[in-house]
Amino acid sequence: MSETAPPAHAPVLTRTDPRLGEFRVRPVDPEADAPLLRDWLVHPKSRFWLMSDVTVDDVARGYRRMAASEHEHAYVGEWRGRPCFLVERYAPAHSELAEHYTVLPGDAGMHFLVAPTDTPVHGFSRAVITTVMELMFSDPATERVVVEPDVRNHAVHVLNAAMGFRVVATVDLKDKRAHLSTCTREQFRSALAAEAHTAGGDR
Repeated sequence: MSETAPPAHAPVLTRTDPRLGEFRVRPVDPEADAPLLRDWLVHPKSRFWLMSDVTVDDVARGYRRMAASEHEHAYVGEWRGRPCFLVERYAPAHSELAEHYTVLPGDAGMHFLVAPTDTPVHGFSRAVITTVMELMFSDPATERVVVEPDVRNHAVHVLNAAMGFRVVATVDLKDKRAHLSTCTREQFRSALAAEAHTAGGDR
C-alpha cells in the first residue's frame, strides 16, 4: 500500500513559544509564495541576503530549483496564520563552505530571514530563531548546525550567540566576509536551559 504525500502546505513542525504562542513551519510553495518572498528579499532590512534586485520570477525559479535538489530545502514559518519568516536548509558538503572548513557527519547549513515589519513584536526574532533551530534538530541525523552570516550583521550574531553558536573562523566567501559559526545539539539545548533558568528567576 503506497503512502500519500502530505499536502504542499502541511506543516513539518509546530512549536509553541512560551511568550508568543504557536509557530508553524511548512515547505515553500515556489509559485504561491514567490511574490511575498520577493517583497521580503528586496526590502532594505534584508540587505545581507544580497537579493535586492530579484524579480518574482527569479524567486520562483530559485525555489523550484531548491525543491528539486537533494541538498537544499526551503520553508516558510507562520505565526497567527500569517507567513513571517523564511528558512533555508542546505548540505555544507555540497556548498562553497566545504572549501573553508572540515565538514563533519551530521552537519546541516542554515539561513533564516525574519519578515521585515514596521511594527516589531518584542522577542519575536528570538522566538523565530528558536523555532528554526528546533526545525533543524528535528532531523535526528543533524548533530551540528552551521551558519555563515555576514560579519556586519550584528543583530544576527547576537541571536546566534543566544542559541549557542560559536564563531570558529572568519572566511571570505564569493559574495561576503562571514563568521563561520557552529552549534551542536548539546550547545543548543544548554542555551535553551540557561534561558529558561533566567526567565524563571525573573518572575
